[in-house]
Order: sequence, then structure tokens, then C-alpha cells
Amino acid sequence: MSTFEQQLEIARTRPGFIAALDQSGGSTPKALGLYGVTEDAWSNDDEMFDVVHAMRSRIMTSPAFTGKRILGAILFENTMDREVAGQSTAAYLWNEKNILPFLKVDKGLADEQDGVQVMKPMPGLDDLLAKAKANGVFGTKMRSVIKQANAKGIDAVVKQQFDIGRQIIAAGLVPIIEPEVDIHCPDKAAAEELLHAGIMSELSNLGPDQIVMLKLTLPEKDNLYADCVAHPNVARVVALSGGYSREEANDRLSRQNGMVASFSRALAEGLKAQQSDDEFNRMLDGSIASIFEASNT
Repeated sequence: MSTFEQQLEIARTRPGFIAALDQSGGSTPKALGLYGVTEDAWSNDDEMFDVVHAMRSRIMTSPAFTGKRILGAILFENTMDREVAGQSTAAYLWNEKNILPFLKVDKGLADEQDGVQVMKPMPGLDDLLAKAKANGVFGTKMRSVIKQANAKGIDAVVKQQFDIGRQIIAAGLVPIIEPEVDIHCPDKAAAEELLHAGIMSELSNLGPDQIVMLKLTLPEKDNLYADCVAHPNVARVVALSGGYSREEANDRLSRQNGMVASFSRALAEGLKAQQSDDEFNRMLDGSIASIFEASNT
């Protein structure tokens, strides 16, 4: 079995969840602030990314952070380009932790139109995908946002996600397709019904070897995405926490059979730079345990 086939089998079947460690430039100061590091700790972007890499490295090297409960970790490009414990980040995750490395590939969101934000253009995507493949990355992640139950807008989001998803599959990677429904969407349930229909339509147009993952907002209707979970072209359906507290996100997730977590802020909740290693590892272990339990339904 090739490494890719071995990794795909893990993505499909192993219990666990995906850790989202991919805050980019815009969200990094907020993530560091929650971690107890204020903006006077850096004076430019390079120094800021040094600080956030130290935080991510501390998480990844923690004894609590292993493939026993974590399927994969989503990385920002800057993190992929760096090293953890003397190996490239993706190699460290796979070789030392048995965790699938994913890369965030989108360039952020376009301005809202028709109640949604599609992704900005991604010039150089083919080069980035080739670099990711050479680095031992298994898959990718890209995010759009749905803010209104607007059929035209939701169609545009789903079409863009799957069009780029096919480009990613052609590069030998597994795309995580992430059309997030904003948890403050005024008619969230209706938006999710439109999204569900659009996703099922696109899945039916994939060839048998075109495998995707889906990253979706925890829905108002429990098990709305059950047919996505069961679909032969879908390796896994994962849930984003979307601004819910870890407690609420875990509660909602526990009611979605076969859907597992891909949490970012909810994973790092309570972690502080000032904690001793014992305190830090204990807090992270508790977070991972609660998210793993909610994912295992």
C-alpha cells in the first residue's frame, strides 16, 4: 500500500478529529492574544509568525497531540515552510505523530455578494499544490462563507469550491471543501438545506476516483449531512466550530453521527504561553479528550 493509500484509509476510517492550526496573517494576532501573547511581543510580520510558530510547535510536540485521537492537522503555508523538532512540519506530523498534514490554500474571502463571500482568486495555486505534494502534504483546505439563505450565492460558493477541488485532486491531493454557513445567518436552517442540495448535486458529478472531504458548520437539523457522510466520494465529513464555544460545539457535534470535529479556536481554548509544560499539556489533553469524545458518535 502506498503512503497516500495508507493516509486515505486513515482519513476514511480512523477515529479522531482534525486540528485546525491554520490561522493566517489576519487572524493570528487574535489567536496569540487568546494565548496570552500581546502585540508588543513582535514588531513585524516575520516576528509575529515566529511567535505563532512557537505556539503551534508547542501544541504539535505536546505528548497529548498524537494520532491516537487526532486524524489530521491543517497548516498555514508559513507553517508548512518551517520545521518542528528538526523536520519539516508536515514530515514531523506524519513521521512522529502519525497525523495527516493538510494545507490551507485559499487567499481569503472576496467582498460579500448575493449573501455570500466566495474565495479570492488563487494565482499560483498549481505551484503551491506541487510544493505541498513535495513536502508530504496529504490534503488541502479552502474556506468560503455563506451569510444569507440566497440560492444564487450558495450555488456560486459550491461551484467554486468543487471546481477548485477538482484542480486539487488532479495534483494528487485530497481537498477539504469548506462552505461555512455563518452561525449568525438569519435563516441558517434554510441556507443549510440549499447548501446540502448543492453539495449532493456536485458529488454526483465526481468520478469514482475523485475523493473529497467536507468541512461544514454544525447544522440546525441533526444529521442533515448523513448522506454526505455515507457518500463513496467523501472520505470524511468534519465540522467547524464556527464561533460556538467548545462546550456548545461538542454538544452539537455529538448529535451528528459520523461527523468529526475540525476545531481551531475551540481546540486552543484555555492554552496560555505562561503555563508550565505540565499545565499546558494537561489543558490540551483535556481539550483533545472532549473533542475526541464528541467526534466519536
